[in-house]
Amino acid sequence: MSTTLATLLEEFGGELAGATSSSTSGITISGIGLDSQNIKPGEIFAALPGNRAHGAEFAEKTVATAILTDIAGARILKDRGEQRPVWVIDDLRSVLGLIAAEIYDHPSQKMQVIGITGTSGKTTTSYILEAGLRETGAKVGIIGTTGTRINGTKVPTRLTTPEAPKLQELFAMMVEQGVSHVVMEVSSHALELGRVTGTRFAVAGFSNLSQDHLDFHPTMQDYFQAKARLFRGELAARNAAVVIDEHWGQEMADIAEGNTQECWRVRTHLADVDSASQQADALDKATGAEVVVTAAQLAPSGNQQVHVQITGEEIEIDLPLPGSFNVANAALACAMAKLAGVELSAFIRGVEKVAVPGRMESLAQGQDFVAVVDYAHKPGALEAVLATLRGQVSGRVGVVVGCGGDRDSSKRAVMGRIAAEQADYVVITDDNPRTEDPAPIRAAMMEGARAELRKAAGEAGLADESAHLVEEGDRAQAIKLLVEWARPGDAIVVAGKGHETGQIVGDTVYEFDDRKVLAEALAGNGAK
Repeated sequence: MSTTLATLLEEFGGELAGATSSSTSGITISGIGLDSQNIKPGEIFAALPGNRAHGAEFAEKTVATAILTDIAGARILKDRGEQRPVWVIDDLRSVLGLIAAEIYDHPSQKMQVIGITGTSGKTTTSYILEAGLRETGAKVGIIGTTGTRINGTKVPTRLTTPEAPKLQELFAMMVEQGVSHVVMEVSSHALELGRVTGTRFAVAGFSNLSQDHLDFHPTMQDYFQAKARLFRGELAARNAAVVIDEHWGQEMADIAEGNTQECWRVRTHLADVDSASQQADALDKATGAEVVVTAAQLAPSGNQQVHVQITGEEIEIDLPLPGSFNVANAALACAMAKLAGVELSAFIRGVEKVAVPGRMESLAQGQDFVAVVDYAHKPGALEAVLATLRGQVSGRVGVVVGCGGDRDSSKRAVMGRIAAEQADYVVITDDNPRTEDPAPIRAAMMEGARAELRKAAGEAGLADESAHLVEEGDRAQAIKLLVEWARPGDAIVVAGKGHETGQIVGDTVYEFDDRKVLAEALAGNGAK
């Protein structure tokens, strides 16, 4: 698995500095990477501009055989007297994935790559797919928010969707280990920044779209169009499954139908559907959906009994995940598996064993109320989690929630409003402040919550606001307050960080795990 620098130059163009074309003919390239500390001899160092510095500034510290960079990087390298071949491509991100795919011999073409995009549900859907596929006997790679695994074994990565060189290297590693199917979350950043360029997707899935990442995408339409890259143009998957429960999904399905070999519409809303097949069939025809959830009931065990029609075939799933949004995630996963040619009976056996860390993860320490940790850090996700708990418990609902710093500031008041609207008790706290002062973040959320409480009360102020809304910057103390508030029959949720095991303050990551802190608070509070 190698090529020559001369071959790459011929295929992808650009200009060569620091060496003549004749001197490159014998240079063999075995890899490519962005991390200057991990480049090996025989590899290309891809020097890209960063938020704080240009990658070219670190080139001299590498043992790279050649350096790939843009015009700005080439100037830096020239000023520093770089003698190694410097390959210069102006719009480097547009071709970086293609170059990496060529170097690693196009590994995504040797497996079935299943990509999932959408605002919420990507991680859960990927876990469902992984569990189902492994039950069929397939060797499975997974790439996403909670990291990378190859047949259950963790591989160190940092981003939800790694940068193109790392992604193609991971694919090549998976091919070497006999992986047949890769399940990966595909973020809007990855699509916009070209991280998945050079990847061939067998199946793509779309879950939903709600406000998120508007610090990166100027508008919701821009955000949507970034997601749409997975369903049209050069990246378009061979087949697609799209949840059409809201208008963004309907628009995405229209795009996918014109650009994929086969697109299945997935309808999961149950408001006007009962178990009667006649009614389900009528709605199926009315919406053009190939995949229709016909029933979903919560069992005493906490599992959901889900009935889904897939192109007329009725399947039943004993789903060990609560919430209507998880019904949608499961239906989408089944549709994607079917489009990938998977036999569903074995797949469903795996789905019925799935566990997703930090996603509606219940904790029990002998208490007589429901305690849950969830990754909900976006308005739509928070609303879905609280609505689910509201519908499944007889008592009250309480929540601890914050917003991250250095991220979309427009959602802060919205998150506060949703929390106050959906919960009986709200504790506003810090999430990952990063480089921001956390106090203004909390203040924005508090104002959104207060506005909702004033609206609900029908007056200018609310005298007993403190009984419903608390601000507590210390996240551990906030969790403790929530536990102390709960009584039999209630449900509490610690939202925002889910599986994460650290809290980012400034440039430092402090150890913090919502699940551990909540478990300790429950144990310390004693059974009520």
